[in-house]
Amino acid sequence: MIIVGIGGGTGAGKTTLARGIAERIGAARAVIIFQDSYYLDRSDMPLSERKKANFDHPDAFDMELLISQMQQLKNGLPIDQPVYDYKTHTRSLETRTIEPSAVALLEGILVLHPPSLRRLMDLRIYVEAPDDVRFIRRLQRDMRERDRSVAEVIEQYYDTVRPMHLKFVEHTRAHADMIVYGEGDQDKAIGNVVAMMDAASRKERETHG
Repeated sequence: MIIVGIGGGTGAGKTTLARGIAERIGAARAVIIFQDSYYLDRSDMPLSERKKANFDHPDAFDMELLISQMQQLKNGLPIDQPVYDYKTHTRSLETRTIEPSAVALLEGILVLHPPSLRRLMDLRIYVEAPDDVRFIRRLQRDMRERDRSVAEVIEQYYDTVRPMHLKFVEHTRAHADMIVYGEGDQDKAIGNVVAMMDAASRKERETHG
């Protein structure tokens, strides 16, 4: 298995890229792992307090579990991935069983942040887009999928999303093997990523016989 890390800011186009890659190489050969699934459970806090939490700081994620499970997949073992509820900011009691495949596409704002997670990756990609585009995409998504109001999205963006992007996310660009622009036609970008993945797969086969 090869692991492809896809990082970048909120609304940059990470999920779109990951799904495009999976479709290009075939769903049977790829699995998409969302870093958001590894948000810490906040069920011990009142809902009003959960909503105020900083979800864009590295400490918001259970990085230890994420790294452990990515290592399991790389070793050819299945994982029981947490299921996260964005509306309540809690983990479900259920888990999602993920079987190893040829490629794991690990997507999230901070997947390129921890050195120990980067070391598991065979290819690191940073997706970027203009700030206004990213904000508009986030606004539309959070209102449509996460039951947020315009005021709530704007407040969260100014309080935590933007400052954490500048402090933690933006700098992970330096760790990328490839920069992808998350606007317009993605066919060329997907083709370039798949070509690099093929090269990484060949290298892995040569290394491990």
